[in-house]
Amino acid sequence: MLHTIARSMRVPFLVLSPVSVFLGFATASQIALSIDPMSLFLVLLGALFAHISVNLFNEYQDFQSGLDTRTTRTPFSGGSGALVQNPDAAVFVFYSAVTSLLLSALIGVYFMSSLGMSILPLGVIGFIIIITYTRWLNQHPVLCLMAPGIGFGPLIVLGTHVVLTGEYSLQAGIASLVPFFLANNLLLLNQYPDIKADKSVGRRHFPIVYGERKGILLYGNTVMATCGVIVIGISTGIFPELSVVCLFPMVGAVMIFFGIARHGTALSRLLPYLGMNVGVTILTTVFLGLSILYG
Repeated sequence: MLHTIARSMRVPFLVLSPVSVFLGFATASQIALSIDPMSLFLVLLGALFAHISVNLFNEYQDFQSGLDTRTTRTPFSGGSGALVQNPDAAVFVFYSAVTSLLLSALIGVYFMSSLGMSILPLGVIGFIIIITYTRWLNQHPVLCLMAPGIGFGPLIVLGTHVVLTGEYSLQAGIASLVPFFLANNLLLLNQYPDIKADKSVGRRHFPIVYGERKGILLYGNTVMATCGVIVIGISTGIFPELSVVCLFPMVGAVMIFFGIARHGTALSRLLPYLGMNVGVTILTTVFLGLSILYG
């Protein structure tokens, strides 16, 4: 039972939350005279609980809809398949999702009691995304596309920054756009192996509604937007000059774009690019945080 719940959490993907928290910590360090370790630990815990919750809800609802029996699973898409192998654990996965969501909300309430209501809008948006993502947001291609980016970008990065400093900042806001674009592209590419299965259960994400070719073009445009944020941030002094290192992993994103544009999105050709895309997302965000800390 516990093994099924752990698999449904999609543990390897949980690294995205600490990476975004790290970026928020980096921007906060430029303002705060000192960082409270307990606040940093709690905001990390809250982000992880929120991420676990959305993963568990997604696994439970995809099992309920029958989608999990139709996907071709890869390390990056198609769900864990844990509930297909152990359907009796479904109710426990559902209650674990609810518990994780409540724990994340409790941490948010704690911060509101000590910091005031400045954190409330971020918490409300995050709560709505978690409970609506699988069943509702997946019916709206643009909202579905942007939901992960909003979560790992503005919500976690700005949320961490506000918790640690008590205020919003331009640098944190601009920095949050990097994981925003990268997480959107991460989801976009991970949708390609599941297009046929997703369509069969009524999902309407971007590649289904607008076509695979336009999805590839969108990926390329989002890569350019990410690079643009980094370059503009450096040229305006919002980011230190050291932040140019963030452009090095973005070379991988350019390679991914030309690779899928040339070779198409057949699973055998796409799979290596899915792994590269995860690396680009993590490394670029970490490099930005390090450059802000030490630049």
